Amino acid sequence: MTDQQQYTQQQYPCASCGARLTFAPGTTALKCPYCGFEQEVARDENRVVREHDYDLWMATAQSMPVSQIAAHTVTCTGCGARTETDKLSDACPFCGAAIVVEANTDIMITPEGVLPFAIASDKAMDLLQAWVRSRWFAPNSLKSLAAREGIQGTYLPYWTYDSDTMTMYHGQRGDYYYETETYRDSDGEEQERQVRKIRWWPAYGQVERIFDDILVPAVTRLPSKRVEALEPWDIPAAVPYQPEFLAGYQTLRYEVEPPAGLEQFKQIAERQIERDCRDDIGGDEQRVTSMDTQWNAITFKLLLLPVWLAAYRFDNKTWQVMINARTGEVIGDRPYSVAKIVSAVIAALVVVGLAVLAYTMFQGR
Repeated sequence: MTDQQQYTQQQYPCASCGARLTFAPGTTALKCPYCGFEQEVARDENRVVREHDYDLWMATAQSMPVSQIAAHTVTCTGCGARTETDKLSDACPFCGAAIVVEANTDIMITPEGVLPFAIASDKAMDLLQAWVRSRWFAPNSLKSLAAREGIQGTYLPYWTYDSDTMTMYHGQRGDYYYETETYRDSDGEEQERQVRKIRWWPAYGQVERIFDDILVPAVTRLPSKRVEALEPWDIPAAVPYQPEFLAGYQTLRYEVEPPAGLEQFKQIAERQIERDCRDDIGGDEQRVTSMDTQWNAITFKLLLLPVWLAAYRFDNKTWQVMINARTGEVIGDRPYSVAKIVSAVIAALVVVGLAVLAYTMFQGR
């Protein structure tokens, strides 16, 4: 294996004017951005989004994880330029032609499914501008800055995991009971009151749960909490992977290997399993001291999910906004205007001061 690989790449020329077609959000077609020509994506009805048996994959997995392989080079058929990229799809930096890298399945896992873009760039810009306008304490220049920087359509890779689980647990069940106690009030008089106490009992048992399509982000270059905040995704609407859906967008390669993703899935699942244990224990309060989980029939797959990314620099810092290109959910960072915050505080103090003054004058009458 060499440090740098030569990959083939695919482009989709317009049958009408020869320009490069890109996937049109909200449709099932490639569209020419110049003459408007549309070409339906030919779908193979025999293809389905398949789950992979995790144990079988581990038994046959490659020894070199993809995350350690260097970026590969592609040659643009539009202008002939050779560029280096670690993405599965992108635009040629010289002529702008949409290119899709044909993944070498000997060294990486091919996506099983894709959620195609449903929100177009103009709609995404409207959502971005509405989000900016709703940031009350953002600087006034933020609106024009965000519009000038624009947005980039990007497919993010996610692993999904499934498993049938059975968990043996030990813990304690707490039941409330009340005792009457006496005390003396501020006047020295003896009073009675009910005091709640907890009686703890040993508890143990077994719970079962089936997990289906639990998402784990497969990239580390984006803030995990921001990526998770884009959920929920309409996973049942995913279609079998075809490179045509990637034309015109950048697509990130996965950086998290399946075993690492599986550990993240288990952490997510164990939080739900603990809730199941508490429900099974019952009572007023619960303690779970141990859980022993069997993970059966583990399957996984790689999905590509669409987002619009906006990144802009303000006050020598990069700020990023992400838009779920299926639901329109906007998640992002923004700067704060110190002047606006100070003005708001002063205005609030003035209002309070006037209210106190009015109350004082009214009492003085």
